Amino acid sequence: MDAIAKIRERARTKTKTIALPEYDDLRVVEAAKILNNEGIAKAVLFTPDMVDKHELERYIQEFYSQHRAKDMELEVVRKLFTIDTLYYTSMMTAEGKFDGLVAGASHTTPDMVRASMRCLGIDDRITIVSSCFIMVVPNCPYGENGTFVFADCGVIPEPNGRQLACIALSAAELAGKVLDLEPRIAFLSYSTKGSAKTKSAEKISEALILLKEMAPNLLADGELQVDAAIVPEVSRIKYPNSPIGGKANVLIFPNLEAGNIGYKLTQRMSGARAVGPLLLGLKKPSSDLSRGCITEDVVDCVAVSAIRAQ
Repeated sequence: MDAIAKIRERARTKTKTIALPEYDDLRVVEAAKILNNEGIAKAVLFTPDMVDKHELERYIQEFYSQHRAKDMELEVVRKLFTIDTLYYTSMMTAEGKFDGLVAGASHTTPDMVRASMRCLGIDDRITIVSSCFIMVVPNCPYGENGTFVFADCGVIPEPNGRQLACIALSAAELAGKVLDLEPRIAFLSYSTKGSAKTKSAEKISEALILLKEMAPNLLADGELQVDAAIVPEVSRIKYPNSPIGGKANVLIFPNLEAGNIGYKLTQRMSGARAVGPLLLGLKKPSSDLSRGCITEDVVDCVAVSAIRAQ
C-alpha cells in the first residue's frame, strides 16, 4: 500500500467532519462525493443557504471585537463574512462545529492563510503559521521509500532562525501523526556544514540549535546540501558524521523561493504527488489547496486534515 492509500485508510479509522466552503467548484464537489462515498471523511459542501443569520451576526461581532485593534472596520469585517462562506466556516471550525477546513481551489493562498490565522488562531507553542507538502515520489529509494515532507513552501518568504526551527518542529509533528514515521529533519542549504561562510548558513546553524532546545529527541541536522541530506553515499563523502546519514525525510528549505521551486520541480519532473499546502502552526487543521488542484488533491488534503483532527 502506497503512502496516499495509507493516508486515506487512516482517515477512515475515525471519521471526522471537514468543511468545504468552495461549494461551487466542480473539483471540490466531485471530491466531496468521493470522500463521503468511500467513508474517508464527512465532507460538507457549505453553501450560502446553510448560513444561520443569527450565528452570522454573532461571528461578525466576535471577529470585529478580536481584530478592531488592528484598524479593521466593521463594514470590512461584514464584507469578509458575506462575500462567500470561507470566514463563516472558519469560525465554525474554531468552535468545533467542524473538525477541519479545506479550501484554496478558488481562493488565493493569502486569502486562505489570513482566514485561518484570524479565525482558527495560532498554536501558542509554534507561534507562527507556515505550510508543508507531503511529497510522494514514485520509484524513489530516498526519504521514506519516496515519501517526504517539504516545508515551508507557501507562507513565510524569508524565515529567520527561530522561524525555521518552528517550521521544522511543526513539519516533524505532522510527519509523525499523518505518516506514522520517525522524522529525520534536514535544514537545506547550498552549503554542507560550513563549506560556505554566509549569513544564510549561520541562520540555519541557529535554527538547528533552537530546534534541539525545543525538541531534544528529534533527529535533525544542517546545514546540508540536498544530496548530502537524502543520499547516504553522498552523505558519507561530504559529511560522514551526520546523525541522519543521508536519510532525511523532512526537508526544511531556507526560504520560500527555494521551497516553492523545490516542490514544483519534484512534482513536475518526477510525477510526484504533492499533497498540500497543509497549513502548520494553527489551533485547528486547515489545508490550502492549490488553485491548479485536481479532484484527487482535494480528497487527499481532506484525508490529511481528518487524520490531524483525530
